[in-house]
Amino acid sequence: MNIVVCVKYVPDATADRTFDSSDNTVDRVGVDGLLSELDEYAVEEALKIVEASDGEVTVLTVGPSDAADAVRKALQMGAHKAVHVTDDAIAGSDAIATSLVLAEAIKKIDHDLVLCGMASTDGTMGVVPQMVAERLGVPAVTYASEVRVDGDKVTIRRDGDAASETIEATGNLVVSVTDQINEPRYPSFKGIMAAKKKPVESWGLSDLGVDAGQVGLGAAYTKVASFEPRPPRTAGEIVTDEGDGGIKLVEFLASKKFV
Repeated sequence: MNIVVCVKYVPDATADRTFDSSDNTVDRVGVDGLLSELDEYAVEEALKIVEASDGEVTVLTVGPSDAADAVRKALQMGAHKAVHVTDDAIAGSDAIATSLVLAEAIKKIDHDLVLCGMASTDGTMGVVPQMVAERLGVPAVTYASEVRVDGDKVTIRRDGDAASETIEATGNLVVSVTDQINEPRYPSFKGIMAAKKKPVESWGLSDLGVDAGQVGLGAAYTKVASFEPRPPRTAGEIVTDEGDGGIKLVEFLASKKFV
């Protein structure tokens, strides 16, 4: 089974992140980026499926030149090859435009299944997998906590708050997985060295037949209208227990409308 895994290059969550004041998009220059942590679970699941049967894992990302770092991490984990779609016109694209680019790229890749993370860790946008499925004309199953493949049958378990459901599907489909599905592996030294020789294709919009007017900030249906820095944390209030600590604590919580 050949699997395409869609991954995203995101700003490092441990660094100070902000927006570019010129267009209110995420400032990707002032902070290092990396493979979205939630996408690592999709990569790991694809590797497990292929290792149990046969086939290849192709990692697909859309983003600036630095986004190659995201696919490189996936290749180090064990993915076989990668496709990086990059074009200046893509900058500022919303989820709708991103799904268009991803879908057109997926059409050019030999695949039987598409896996995605449950959401991006920067914008926490979790609708792209469904949009991609709609554009491909295939079913979408989201928030999978287990994926089993038997021939062309795919069995997916989804865990909700009150019940778990098991879904069976056949044929090509798009599946997004949660962070409960597995434990992503760390790249081994052997994997890091092997990744340097793995193919990474770079495609532009013209390779996909996508008009530049369909993507980018100018075509976005949603934009960040304004932003402001979060105020710095202030010192907390210390309640001294002089025999009435419990009362003071309840009074404090009541003042905040917690009780």
